[in-house]
Amino acid sequence: MAGLVTSVRLRELGVSAVTHERGDRPGGSMLLSSCVIWRHREWTDFRRECPTGDEALQRLVWERLDGALDWLRSQGAEPTETDTGNPLTKGMRFDPGSLAELLAGRVADLRMGEPVAAAAGRPLVLCTGGFGASRELVDRYIGPAAPLRLRANRWSQGDGLQVGLGRGAALSAGLDEFYGRNMPDAHWDESGLVPLSQLYARFARIFDERGEEFFAAEDVTWSETNVVEATAHRPGARAYYLLDEQGLLGEVRGRSVSEIVAAAPASAKVAPHDLPFAAPAGTVAAVRVVASITHTIGGLRVDERARVLAEDGGALPELWAAGVDAGGVATGGYASGLAQALVLGLAAAEDVAAGV
Repeated sequence: MAGLVTSVRLRELGVSAVTHERGDRPGGSMLLSSCVIWRHREWTDFRRECPTGDEALQRLVWERLDGALDWLRSQGAEPTETDTGNPLTKGMRFDPGSLAELLAGRVADLRMGEPVAAAAGRPLVLCTGGFGASRELVDRYIGPAAPLRLRANRWSQGDGLQVGLGRGAALSAGLDEFYGRNMPDAHWDESGLVPLSQLYARFARIFDERGEEFFAAEDVTWSETNVVEATAHRPGARAYYLLDEQGLLGEVRGRSVSEIVAAAPASAKVAPHDLPFAAPAGTVAAVRVVASITHTIGGLRVDERARVLAEDGGALPELWAAGVDAGGVATGGYASGLAQALVLGLAAAEDVAAGV
């Protein structure tokens, strides 16, 4: 999202730019997502959900997203839904494949299979999707008990972070935080990233491999990000979701919990009597899950113009970052990564154009 939006906006503003895409297809992790681009309806909800995030960047995303969605539609993107289905948020859903194809078709010079070009003396906008696909960087900054499964594109390996650090960039807060999902502990591919997400922790009891119940239902946030982060630090980054009859009747985004469980691979479903610990009375179903990472939350420190900042707070010359290469927006909670990518992509392009 960030790279394509930046490129399209630069072209619209009359700036000649080359877009380097490390992967073999445009769209990054947006292409694999449910493609809901949203913000909290109320500013106070945003701050409550992400209390330690960079307030200035949060305000930028919150105030500019509606106009950014209008801009996206002006490019020919039509939403498949104009509501998020969550009363706390507002936004739109798009078809990810169609949106990626549309935006890529509007990029002037898109070079596939090329990593970020870091030539000094030229304006450079970093939009590499964070470092979720780098086991080394995830271990260094997030430090899970076991490697997290990747629930995103495989090319987001921290190129932007490394370029920024090489030029003296400061790091944001939240480097040990990430957004992801607890997924079935089984084989799944890109087609299962959304439908196989085990998004019903509020209806389950959650135990680790040792039989320790480590998360209470009343502490589960609506995004369940805090459950996934906690799972990442349990043995093997694994957990068991245990359900009773009442729990199976719960509903998540128009699907019953029983339907979500039924869709999980058989190898991840465990009979209560086969658990490695004694199941609580009333348990009728159990799913073994593993923590996965979709995108990082910490990254390079940027200002409201998406300029990458040095440790002293000054902007580094000719360097911007958008998307989740820019860190700290959602620290302490969870907010839309696609909204961050859209708004910061536009902000970066407009600031580059203003100085050309």
